[in-house]
Amino acid sequence: MKKLTVLFSTFLFLFSACSSQSTATQSTEPQTLTLITHDSFAVSEEVIKSFEEENNAKVVFLQSGDAGAVLNRAILTKDAPLADLLFGVDNTFLSRALEADIFEPYESPALAGIDDAFKLDSTHRATPVDYGDVCINYDRAYFAENNLAVPQSLEDLTKPEYAGLLVVENPATSSTGLAFLLATIAHFDDSYLDFWNALKENDVVVVDGWETAYYTNFSGSSGRGPQPMVVSYGTSPAAEVIFAETPLDDAPTASILGPDACFRQIEFIGILKGTQRRHLAEKFIDFMLNERFQKDVPLQMFVYPVNPDADLPDEFKKYAQAPSRPATLAPEEIAANRDRWIQEWTDVVLE
Repeated sequence: MKKLTVLFSTFLFLFSACSSQSTATQSTEPQTLTLITHDSFAVSEEVIKSFEEENNAKVVFLQSGDAGAVLNRAILTKDAPLADLLFGVDNTFLSRALEADIFEPYESPALAGIDDAFKLDSTHRATPVDYGDVCINYDRAYFAENNLAVPQSLEDLTKPEYAGLLVVENPATSSTGLAFLLATIAHFDDSYLDFWNALKENDVVVVDGWETAYYTNFSGSSGRGPQPMVVSYGTSPAAEVIFAETPLDDAPTASILGPDACFRQIEFIGILKGTQRRHLAEKFIDFMLNERFQKDVPLQMFVYPVNPDADLPDEFKKYAQAPSRPATLAPEEIAANRDRWIQEWTDVVLE
């Protein structure tokens, strides 16, 4: 009997030890946090690794096309979400995301230091992370060599001396093209179609997407394109310097920064409804607003951080250009009219 008691006690001890070891193993197992993002999302490996190490987590990025495609996918799968968070919905699609009710509210403490101009969702379902300006970029050498004045406003683009010199993206197929269309609507209001009709008569060139416009049509990047003006970004001049094959003393391109000539895009992150990682998702939003992540944003995605304490890289300070009066439209107005505006634009410009 005594033997049985000893054996039983030994068994209990071993079982308890194994259970403790198993529990310890389970408790140290990293939690997987999944973000669905657009294809342009980028972050330094060491920055993400710091979050993973601090939170015993593994972050997985599910890139799913452009911002519109990402949102569509999230809406279609909202009853069985593919991720814990969605990053990349911007102010042109924000109202659609909120109406679809795909996000859970979360007010990060870090929002206290963020400018109210970026906080477009009073319910805190969508948290601002970065912003950038869609502007017309121009080839500085072309204008200098042809002794041609650079346009200073949207109205200038319809002048005969600029005939055939501008390439834009189709707003039905390009978020960049849509942003520029919105800039013209913000500036011209109900007469925006008159402006586009004048651009059409001035031989504006339309292509499907930004890559074709910038790398095929634009003369300022490849040096071979026929158009010295392209709808791109206020940060594109900085990118030209950073990615130049041979070092440059100055940017070969610049941006037209007249009133409403640039449209300000703001990108947001939100916690998807149904997440099983709510606490970790909140921590990641806080992380995206802290200085370390925000300082990484400019050279990874060529946009500006919303955190004012995040220092900009020297290349941004020297070469990136920001308008003093960017065009903006309320997300609700965009949501209510986006499809109609695109169809009206198509009827005038492409028919």
